[in-house]
Amino acid sequence: MGGCIGLQRDRGTSSTVETSDIVSTHQVSVGKNQLLKHERLKWKSDVPLTDGQLRSKRDEFWDTAPAFDGRKEIWDALKAAAYAAECNDYTLAQAIIDGANISLPSGTLTDCYDELGNRYQLPVYCLSAPVNMIEENGDHDAISDAEQSATGAEVFIKVRLSTTGKDLKLSVRTSDTMAIAKRRLQVYENVDPARQRWFFSGKLLNDKLKIEEAKIPAGYVVQVVIAPEEIVSNTRCLVNRF
Repeated sequence: MGGCIGLQRDRGTSSTVETSDIVSTHQVSVGKNQLLKHERLKWKSDVPLTDGQLRSKRDEFWDTAPAFDGRKEIWDALKAAAYAAECNDYTLAQAIIDGANISLPSGTLTDCYDELGNRYQLPVYCLSAPVNMIEENGDHDAISDAEQSATGAEVFIKVRLSTTGKDLKLSVRTSDTMAIAKRRLQVYENVDPARQRWFFSGKLLNDKLKIEEAKIPAGYVVQVVIAPEEIVSNTRCLVNRF
């Protein structure tokens, strides 16, 4: 069996998981497999996080995870499955897991194995927001002047929304990041960028990725999974009871 990959508790902000469904790593073995459970893990961050701080923690983990060990394609699949599950699209998440031949002994993404027996562990902050999330001040909805004046060639990308199934052409620049593209979609469809998860060729397009780096051929469709509004609202509410 491969070595333990990833960490449940990082060196910075630590967290406490409030669920009895995570099975001890000493009680599971490769070969046993369960379907992904349709539930969200509840946890409390030792230091309350804003949405931006949570995204930064996740980006840092996913940027460094392949360096821990294991196979990059499995890390990519786990990242896509984690975001799909957080958007309550468990059908897509399960399809990604099955397509990559990933086993879930406990039925959660906190403890996973690939077909070669390598073990992968995802921190809880990559799977759900903490119960003590805090709101950020300021308006992040509008596209800034710097973003409007970005360099790069103008191109059109076609996106398909999971909520309506309709296709929409967006005008973007090759130097734009996916975060900017999400805000452009918000202008047309009034969909909060926090609710948007963009996928192309089965891979999640993270916010820092530039359009030119995504290498999306002309005419190809980017799938946009839209999370229910109440989920995003819940993760952004101010909870200071703890």
